[in-house]
Order: sequence, then C-alpha cells, then structure tokens
Amino acid sequence: MTFAAVKALLFDLDGTLVDSVPDLAEAVDRMLADFGHPPAGEAKVRLWVGTGSRSLVSRALSDAKGGQADDELIERALANYFDHYEARLCAHSRLYEGVSDTLARLRSEGYPLAIVTNKPERFVRPLLDGLGIAQHFSAMIGGDTLAQRKPHPQPLLHAADALGVEPTQALMIGDSRNDIEAARAARIPVVCVPYGYNHGRDVREYHPDRLIERFGDLLTLLSEAA
Repeated sequence: MTFAAVKALLFDLDGTLVDSVPDLAEAVDRMLADFGHPPAGEAKVRLWVGTGSRSLVSRALSDAKGGQADDELIERALANYFDHYEARLCAHSRLYEGVSDTLARLRSEGYPLAIVTNKPERFVRPLLDGLGIAQHFSAMIGGDTLAQRKPHPQPLLHAADALGVEPTQALMIGDSRNDIEAARAARIPVVCVPYGYNHGRDVREYHPDRLIERFGDLLTLLSEAA
C-alpha cells in the first residue's frame, strides 16, 4: 500500500504514544484495595487495557472476585478508580522512544494531528500536557467524546473531519486490534507499532497495512510515499 495520499495523522494514545500502564495499574490496585481485594499487578493490567476504563475495572473486579461483578459494583468501583487515576495521572507514564521528536517533526512538516483514544476525554489533555506533547494535536477524541468508541469507525471519521480531510487522506497509527478494526470500518489506512497493548496478542495477526518497529520509522514511511 502507498501512503502518498496521506494529509493528516490520527494517533491512538495508550500503548502507541505512551506507556501508561504503570499509572493505570496503580489506580486499579488502589481501587481494588478500597474494595477489599488484593492487587492485580502491572502484568495483568497490561493484558486488560485498550477497551475503555469500564472494561478495565470490570476485568479487575471479576479477576479479584473469581466471577462477574454486577453493574452497581462496577459503577462504584469505576468512580473510585477515576479518583485514584486523576490524582496520579502522570506519575510513571512515559513516552515511547522517538515519540516527542517524531511528533514535532510531523507538525513542522505541516501534518495536522489528532488523538483518537478510548481513554475518557477528561484525562487526555492532562496526560498530554504532563508529557509535553499536547501542543502538537489539533483534535483530541476520547472514549466518551462521542456515543461510540473504537472499534466503531465514528471516532476516526470525526477526527478526520475535525482535521479537514477525507478519510482516505488520513492515516491511523495504533497498536491494537481495536485500532485496525476501526480504521478498516472507516476506510482509513492503518499502521501499527508492535510494542503496545493488544491483550497479549501479536498485532500482526490482524494485518495492519504496515507495521513499524519503532515510532520514528513513521517519518521514513511518509517520506518514501511523498
């Protein structure tokens, strides 16, 4: 596939730009402690993230209880989790290698950039501000910005519209099956990194249009298409 038509870039956040699991896991473990359960630990949380905060909390509770948690408990635990996460949103989260320099270069070359994530919108800008990259993005679409979230195509279509391009002129960069399925449904080409969060599965299994081993390789891919 050629990427010569690409005029704007859409980025997943957790697992693509940022290794946020240390802070997510801390918030999960503090929530579990408040509800009388032992910690889940970072290794398990790495396998659970990617489908939204409610799903993460539900999985943590079900794992701790050895059975499905009811909706009322999930909602109370979710509010508790949000409080813990908001208090230490960027304590241990770090950008992956090459992210800061690559985003700056893309922006200097005139590409409009957007975030399309399943993370609740209230946490997106504070995290990006804390990591020093918020200024690069013209649009930020969270998991609750719209009625749908990835893998539904609407967040990607909304982001492309916000950046003023047709879907075929956008490129999605992500790390998971959700990103690939959303991009396919939106008819947007998709590139993936192999190091992120995909529930323990190799993202190659879901056949992105291209896989880049390092984030900075995105610059090479786009320059070759020019």
